[in-house]
Amino acid sequence: MIRQVELTLKEYHRGFHLITEEILQQVGSLPENGILHVFIKHTSAGLTINENADFTVREDFESSFNLLIAEDADHYVHTVEGTDDMPAHIKSALVGSSVSIPITNHRLNLGIWQGIYLCEFRNRGGRRNLILTVYS
Repeated sequence: MIRQVELTLKEYHRGFHLITEEILQQVGSLPENGILHVFIKHTSAGLTINENADFTVREDFESSFNLLIAEDADHYVHTVEGTDDMPAHIKSALVGSSVSIPITNHRLNLGIWQGIYLCEFRNRGGRRNLILTVYS
């Protein structure tokens, strides 16, 4: 059986944000076993799974990504949407647009310190849309 729902997230500021609980609230009850697939319908934000306890991890992700992929680089041609746009596309390509999590005993089978992140790479990215698909 497949169940699918679209979730529109509130607007988040630039950075890495835990959204596991928002996803769980929207998707509702989970089957005994299966897979939750989460897909983001945007090219300047991404999804990843990582540390869910210490907020400094999210700060370090933001600063590290900004060091790796600089804004205002002379080699960017795609600049009409602002100095944060092309770097956001590159960053989202690195983290990816989806995550899949096993479902076991009606719960996401994440590690004890794992959570689902929205990686917002734009200064003002707006509301982001996710497609949540439960396979059972």
